[in-house]
Amino acid sequence: MCRLMGYVSHEVTTFPRMAGGDFQNFVDLSSVHCDGWGVATIDHGQDKVQLVRAAQMAHTSAQFDSAISSTQSDGGLLHLRWATAGLPVSENNTHPFVYQDFTFIHNGSILPPSALDHLIDPEFAPLILGQTDSERYFYFLMTMIKKCGFVEGVRKGVKLIMESCDYSSINAMVMNEDTLVVVRENNPNRQPEWATQEYYELKYRKDSKGLVVASSGWNQEGWIEIPNHSMLSVDRKDFSTQSILLT
Repeated sequence: MCRLMGYVSHEVTTFPRMAGGDFQNFVDLSSVHCDGWGVATIDHGQDKVQLVRAAQMAHTSAQFDSAISSTQSDGGLLHLRWATAGLPVSENNTHPFVYQDFTFIHNGSILPPSALDHLIDPEFAPLILGQTDSERYFYFLMTMIKKCGFVEGVRKGVKLIMESCDYSSINAMVMNEDTLVVVRENNPNRQPEWATQEYYELKYRKDSKGLVVASSGWNQEGWIEIPNHSMLSVDRKDFSTQSILLT
């Protein structure tokens, strides 16, 4: 299980500026989500993702502090990892995952981790370096994006997982130079006993600076919840949003 944060902004900025004064409270969630952190940024109109990640606890990591303070971008994803039982703590298993100008983070589990292997295009299969369901989820979505385009590929891919896989949550954020897509989909019948329904909530705030979206567990007063079984698509050119039902 993991914590997610993403933003797109009108100007080059940082995660703390976009998230606001409670950003450190989000970072403190890594005392539980302690198996790794990662930061990926890609500026609008650019085609190269900048990635820094490590299999460390974020709130005690000098490398994390350095990465966050030096991040300057108009779009980024941040991930705090709590490894699924049985999956190793390693850099290859640490989010975000990156392909060309796409980057991806996930919270939840698809069981077994290899469930999507047969659906991943042979072009992408050799790129899988770790053992996680999350990395396979990413390359399965890349397979669908290749066939159907970005937003429709994510929608169809998530629908297929919902219809054919055993999963607790497939909450995710996918970003490229033009678009941010946020997936909110958890299965109430498969959530761990310790997890409240609020654990899987994703909320966003849109203002004059741009849009920031994040997992629960810290102060998000006044933020808008993304309903379960839906996607939020954000156009990075004009910051228009579209809510898309998955059911």
